[in-house]
Amino acid sequence: MEEFHEGGCACSVVRFRATGQPRRVSLCSCSWCRKRTGSLIGISVYFEKNNVEFMRGKLKSHRLMSDAGRWIECQFCGQCGSALSWTLEFLPEFRGLAGGAFDDPVFIRPERYVYYQNKPGWLEISGDINRCPAMPENPNQ
Repeated sequence: MEEFHEGGCACSVVRFRATGQPRRVSLCSCSWCRKRTGSLIGISVYFEKNNVEFMRGKLKSHRLMSDAGRWIECQFCGQCGSALSWTLEFLPEFRGLAGGAFDDPVFIRPERYVYYQNKPGWLEISGDINRCPAMPENPNQ
């Protein structure tokens, strides 16, 4: 039986399901992730695009430029504004989902921290998480 992870927005209008295991889980403290989440750290859970299904509700989109100078296509709930999903210019075959939007996020295990130099000084990061001072040029890093 295939594993799946469900989640949605704050008002429950939009619901999604991601099937299988994430291909990448990243922490990030770039300015876009800080503003997108309203927090000091964004948690991005990337699945192959074909493994993400929006089961209910409509998303609105907005395109912006990241700190690395690449586009990000963001999707959010048109009702409550919760940021839920995005596609990155350099990883178009994946769909990012907001770590905090999952109903049961215990499966999330970060493997890297991007824009690590912007992390809050009080935050301790496990030694097994790869630290990237900025966005790596090679998306497979």
